[in-house]
Amino acid sequence: MDKLDSLRAFVKVVELGSFSEAGRQLRLSRSAMSKYVAELEESLGVQLLNRTTRHASPTEAGQTYFERALSILADIDAADQAVAQAQSSPRGLLRVNAPMSFGTLQLGPAVADFMATCPELQIQLALSDDQVDPMQGGFDVTLRIADLESSSLIARKIVAIDRAVCASPDYLKQHGTPKIPEDLRKHALLTYGLLLTGNQWKLTGKDGDHWIQPSWSLCVNNAEVLRDAAIGGRGIALLPTFIAGDALRAGTLLRVLKPYKAPPLTLYAIYPPTRHLAMKVRLFIDFLVARFAGTPSWDAGL
Repeated sequence: MDKLDSLRAFVKVVELGSFSEAGRQLRLSRSAMSKYVAELEESLGVQLLNRTTRHASPTEAGQTYFERALSILADIDAADQAVAQAQSSPRGLLRVNAPMSFGTLQLGPAVADFMATCPELQIQLALSDDQVDPMQGGFDVTLRIADLESSSLIARKIVAIDRAVCASPDYLKQHGTPKIPEDLRKHALLTYGLLLTGNQWKLTGKDGDHWIQPSWSLCVNNAEVLRDAAIGGRGIALLPTFIAGDALRAGTLLRVLKPYKAPPLTLYAIYPPTRHLAMKVRLFIDFLVARFAGTPSWDAGL
C-alpha cells in the first residue's frame, strides 16, 4: 500500500462525502478509492468511514485521523511548493467559484490581469449565484458576497460593497420621489430573490433603522436584471453599486433616499483550512485585495 496515496484518497472522500466524486476529482475509479481507504483501515485496525450506497462520513476516529492527515498532506504540499517556488512561477490549476454578476462585471478584468502575472497557471473560473459548497465543489477559492455563517472554512475580506436605492427619472416623475423609507410601501419595488435574510430591506438614517418588507412587482435572482428593470421605469431597486454605478453616473438611474444607507455587503474569499496555504491561492487572494483596496473603481464619482 502506498500510504501517501491512501491518505490523499481518504482525505478527498471525507471532504466530498462520496467515493465516486472523490475518485472523479483524483481521476481514479470508485473501486480504487474504496481499496485505498480499506487498506488504510486494515493497517490501522480501525474503521475510519461510515458508508452508505451514496454517502461516506467519518467515524469519530476517522475525523481525528482526517484532521491529522490534512495537516500532514499540507506539510508535504508546502515542501513541494517551497522547492517549486524557488525555481519557477506558480503553475498548475487554480479553481475559482464566484457570483455571476460580480464575475462578469468586475472579476473578469481582474482575472485577466492576474493571468499576466502568473503565465504558467491555469485558471478555471465557474460563475454561479448558487450557494456552492466550497468543499464539495472542489474549488481552491470561492468568492462570496454575503454575511458568512460560522464554519470550518477560512474567509478573508476582499472589499466592502455599498448599495443604493435607485430608480429611473421617468419612474420618479410619474410616481413621485420617496422622502422617507416608509414611502417605499407605496411604490413598485424590485427585489433580489436569493438573500438568506429574505426580501426585507434595512435602511438606516439619523432617525434610526427602518425595515421595509417590499410589496414587490419583480423578484429575481440576478441584480443586473433588476438594474435593467429599474432603468426601464418598472420600479425602485436596492442595488450594489458595482452593478448600478455606470447607470448612476450616466443619469439613467437616480439615487433616492440619500440620507438613508443600506448595510454594505462584503466580498469574501473562502478557502479550506490548511496549515500552509497554497502559493497559487495566496497570490490570487493577495492580488484581489490589492486590486480592490481603498475606494473601488465602480464607486468613482458616486
